[in-house]
Amino acid sequence: MRKLLVLLCCVVASYSFAQIKMQGIVKDSIGNPLELANVIAINQQTSALESYAITNDKGKYVLALGKNATYKIQVSYIGLKTFEEVVSTKEANILKDFKLLTDNALDAVELTYEMPVTIKGDTLIYNADSFKNGSERKLEDVLEKLPGVEINEDGQIEVEGKTVSKLMVNGKDFFDGDTKLATKNIPSNAVDKVQVLRNYSEVGQLRSVTNNQDNVAINIKLKEGKENFWFGDITAGAGAAPSPNDELYLVQPKLFYYSPKYSINIIGDMNNIGEVALTNRDLRGFGGGFRLPSRTSGTSINLGDNGLGGLTNIQNAQEVITKLATANFSYSPNKALDLSGFLIYNSSRLRTREESFIDYIEVEDDPSTPIDESASLPPDESTVQSGREASNQAIAKLSASYKPNVNNQLDYDILARISDDEERQDLFSSVVGSTDQVDQVNPYSINQNLNYYYTLNEDNIFALEVQHLLKDEDPFYNALLVNDPTNNDNGNDPNDMLPDEDAFDETAENLGFNRDQFNYNINQERRVKSNQLDVKLDYYNILNSKSNINLTLGTIFSNQKFNSNLFQFLDDDTRLDPTPILTDLDGNLLSAENEDVEYRFSDVYLGVHYRFKTGKFIFTPGVSFHAYSNQNTQANNTFKDNFFDVLPDFEMRIQFKKSEALQLNYNMTNTFTDVTNIAEGLVLNNFNSIQFGNPELQNALSHNFRLFYSSFNLFNYTNVFAGVNYSINEDQIRSLTNFESVIRTSSFFNSQFADENATVFGRVERTFGKIRARLGANFSYSKLNQFVQGRQSLNESFTQSYSPEIRTNFREAPNVRLRYRYTVNDNDQGSNSTKFITHAPSVRFDAYVWDALTFITDFTFTEQNNDGNKESFKTWDASLRYRKNRDAKWEYSLIASNLLDIDSNISNGAGNISVFSSETFIQARFVTFRLTYTL
Repeated sequence: MRKLLVLLCCVVASYSFAQIKMQGIVKDSIGNPLELANVIAINQQTSALESYAITNDKGKYVLALGKNATYKIQVSYIGLKTFEEVVSTKEANILKDFKLLTDNALDAVELTYEMPVTIKGDTLIYNADSFKNGSERKLEDVLEKLPGVEINEDGQIEVEGKTVSKLMVNGKDFFDGDTKLATKNIPSNAVDKVQVLRNYSEVGQLRSVTNNQDNVAINIKLKEGKENFWFGDITAGAGAAPSPNDELYLVQPKLFYYSPKYSINIIGDMNNIGEVALTNRDLRGFGGGFRLPSRTSGTSINLGDNGLGGLTNIQNAQEVITKLATANFSYSPNKALDLSGFLIYNSSRLRTREESFIDYIEVEDDPSTPIDESASLPPDESTVQSGREASNQAIAKLSASYKPNVNNQLDYDILARISDDEERQDLFSSVVGSTDQVDQVNPYSINQNLNYYYTLNEDNIFALEVQHLLKDEDPFYNALLVNDPTNNDNGNDPNDMLPDEDAFDETAENLGFNRDQFNYNINQERRVKSNQLDVKLDYYNILNSKSNINLTLGTIFSNQKFNSNLFQFLDDDTRLDPTPILTDLDGNLLSAENEDVEYRFSDVYLGVHYRFKTGKFIFTPGVSFHAYSNQNTQANNTFKDNFFDVLPDFEMRIQFKKSEALQLNYNMTNTFTDVTNIAEGLVLNNFNSIQFGNPELQNALSHNFRLFYSSFNLFNYTNVFAGVNYSINEDQIRSLTNFESVIRTSSFFNSQFADENATVFGRVERTFGKIRARLGANFSYSKLNQFVQGRQSLNESFTQSYSPEIRTNFREAPNVRLRYRYTVNDNDQGSNSTKFITHAPSVRFDAYVWDALTFITDFTFTEQNNDGNKESFKTWDASLRYRKNRDAKWEYSLIASNLLDIDSNISNGAGNISVFSSETFIQARFVTFRLTYTL
């Protein structure tokens, strides 16, 4: 790593010393400086674009030119005549001003080269070819080279610190704007322009009356010749796996068709080497562009997720087999109507293995909280867990948008999803022994959305948004634990010669299970049906060019029904429905079933917001008035909670320049829980995690503050963003947890202790010619009150992370990216504290040589230090690709992953009451040969 740093420094130094600066001022005909004028320098000998600049607010430009060379300088500005001049450089810097005259179309000079970056209003346009060097294959390879653009760890696109909410191709939604599908599949050679649409609004009628500063979209403009023709590529590959009985395979067709009237996108993927465009978690979070009408109302209701939330990331699996089939279409039969839709089917099979050690730590007592002297923390536990996951998911959506004129817009969407998921685990615990577990769920949901926007006249606009969700979930859990029926004794009597009971015995007795069995075969069936209607009507009155009033009338209706049944299969295959002896917080005996639990929630609210501009400031103060109603019925009892609340919110924005702004937000939010936390009966999350709900749970209230600064300077290509988020949460729903050995039982209540969270983050990026440097930092603090074994304690966590990076972007020379991540995680639990320090340097080498051969390699070394105990692992991937020339149809590739054949990753961490370390086994070294045909 040190040698690479020295080499890169030498390259940067030699590149800097071989250049001079040409700078000056660009003015109009009467001497006023011109901001955002374009200045380019074309090398007369090579006919290549050598340097470019965009003037700042004072009209200043700076070009980096080579010594003793001749350049054609072109200066352009919208509406003015382009100026050309040939300049010869010597050894000294050059100072030169330019004056642009009024445009005359007959005498206009035709530009030889396009500017790499231009600005038109709120749109930032990148000319993709200006940043390519030939090694790119997919859209993500292009985006990573654009100033101000980043692909984050989750695969999402960020622009100036903001996550891109929608991606389009030639103005048409690509799978409803999903960015990850686009970046992984759209071929780089089809990309002409990348248009970043800042302050983006999907509804043109609302653009002038709403704050859209956080909305960023990207439109990919295709190259000429890509319309009315199929384009894309088809890849097939094979390889040898470490096991002689297995063979590696890969088939990936990716086909696209675009015309002015319609578009078709087809993406397929079938492989057993762990390369997937969408993971199970991606698909579970795939919302299809749906946004709740009540998202800004101050009310948040959680309908829960009763699917297999623990589905493994492919990076943590030993074996991954996936099948993906997707299709997306758009059709415009006329100018007023747009139809679109997509279908996604994904099937995955995973095999996992993880070895862990959990050290439970004593928490510091709060003197004001009574202590249960008989309670003790669980014993330390070692586990070995092997699992297999099978998931089949399908998502389909159909959308229609009708715009007969500029005053009317009607949108309708319907999204349906269904899945069939199963997870089987073999767990060996040093405390419990061997356990076999099965989780199964076959949920489905249907989401519909209807929006209508109507402009009565230039001063009055109406917007109606309606969304309906229907969801049905049916999780089933089974656990088979070994048991010795001869030792059902607690071992407290010193004269008792029988051995102590098994770890699960006391819990089994509390749950009412039959302990005289050679196995504990425990099961639970659950059924959760959710029905929610979210409606909002907005009225905007434009008072003048700088202010408007927004009145909102909205409502949320939610109904959830819950049933569950806990039972035991005995050794003779008969069924036992137990009667638990556990009690709730009030001492009432709990039931093993949740029969016909119904939870109804409603919120009727009225919101008022006033938006006005003054100078560089935009203020939007507001308030919403809410009438809440909660009612849950169970065990022939009804619990009601009706109340009124007033929730203020505020937004202030300072627009220093077109690309520099500071934004402050504040809002209050009421958060309501779902039916599973309200149901009094027992819920078995798994054999060692049992919960029972509280029908008298109330809402939690949070105060949220956000400060965000962003600046993108095209004059010196400096991108800066920084932000602060802070929230204080009152009446949070917390769990009171008790342990029997390592078996935990949790009950819910509203905590009187406030929790706090704070985050400070930022990034600075600067481009120096062909060198880009970046520094990111993140600081987070949380204060969490926990309640374990009858004790209340405070857990404070502080994490700081730094990520410097430097990379090159040469067109004719190899490129290097050096990155370093340094993270410190401190957890303070009174008398107990832990500190984890992580070092993760990485290097990426990217070379395109002889106009035919591409070589890319990535290496990362990760080391974690915990009180002198160091654990480390390495990842090294490489690829070698050959195509005869840039326009060749065939490409031959050799791809290798995990070259060092590392079999596992080590990680350490700390929870509220434990410190843990785990070893996760990963895929072996894979080497595949691939053949790609480009249409």
